[in-house]
Amino acid sequence: MKTLVLFASIITMSYTATAQQKTLGKVNRLDAALDNLIDKDAKIEILSEGYDWAEGPAWVKDGNYLLFSDVPANTVYKWKEGEETKPFLKPSGYTGLGVYSDEPGSNGLIINKDGMLVSCEHGDRRISVMPLTVGGKRTLADNYMGKRFNSPNDIVQKSNGDYYFTDPPYGLMKKADDPTRETELFGVYRRATNGTVTLIVKDLTRPNGLAFSPDEKTLYVAQSDPDKAYIMAYPVLADGKVGKGKLLYDATPMVKEGLQGLPDGLKIDKKGNIFTTGPGGILILTPEGKLLGRIETGVPTANCAWGNDGSTLYITADMYLLRIQTKTVGVGF
Repeated sequence: MKTLVLFASIITMSYTATAQQKTLGKVNRLDAALDNLIDKDAKIEILSEGYDWAEGPAWVKDGNYLLFSDVPANTVYKWKEGEETKPFLKPSGYTGLGVYSDEPGSNGLIINKDGMLVSCEHGDRRISVMPLTVGGKRTLADNYMGKRFNSPNDIVQKSNGDYYFTDPPYGLMKKADDPTRETELFGVYRRATNGTVTLIVKDLTRPNGLAFSPDEKTLYVAQSDPDKAYIMAYPVLADGKVGKGKLLYDATPMVKEGLQGLPDGLKIDKKGNIFTTGPGGILILTPEGKLLGRIETGVPTANCAWGNDGSTLYITADMYLLRIQTKTVGVGF
């Protein structure tokens, strides 16, 4: 979701070009513990630029490349070291004719346990799965109790194969006021391996990114509401549903200060630290919700993903695809 939150203060951004790599932004260190996660000399590298709103990065281990969405352009792009970034899939989220909305394409992407591309599709209002080599999409879920989703936004797969995903209104023509909405909720859903869809969280105003703790006992959900800019934590129950959530971190004061961005995509490292987009870039939180620092991109930041050997963090931020080297390793590597 491309945030409309504006600067209320000036953020100093460095933008340098060398023969090797262009960089921007900085790492803002609020706690010495951040030095154990990101080296003091780490740079935010610009890998590719010129997109309308880059989102949903997903690393393909079998091929060593990254896929990411440009939501307004209805396109998934492929980036690989040493190669030109190029379209991988178009249309990515809306297969109809004419203008659907300002964000018709795919949003969150993952590579599932079978090595296939799973997409949150705004325009076609569904979760789809597709082999990476031969194409041909299949719908995993497009409704709950017969009512179409709003616009699935982000998704994660549990180790048992179940999918968990969010459904805010950002892909609809008139957003929350769109007349084609069929559900009153902006829910968080679980799609079990047998195809059954269950509503697991129904009281969030704008659920967005989500991720599991390393032991899968906690589900984190980011809420991109400027008045309730939260990172929530839910205990995962034995039946796959979740218990009562608690507020892990409140980024609302940062929004009110004028920092660009809202809680959106998030990823977890093997130690349980949370790397979540939010006001000012990427917020880095401990499992207890303590803010260690920010990877400040200087622009609204949408999502992130671990890649390479699991220590490289790829970041989609407005028109940019970025990366930063860390000293930790992401879940899944």
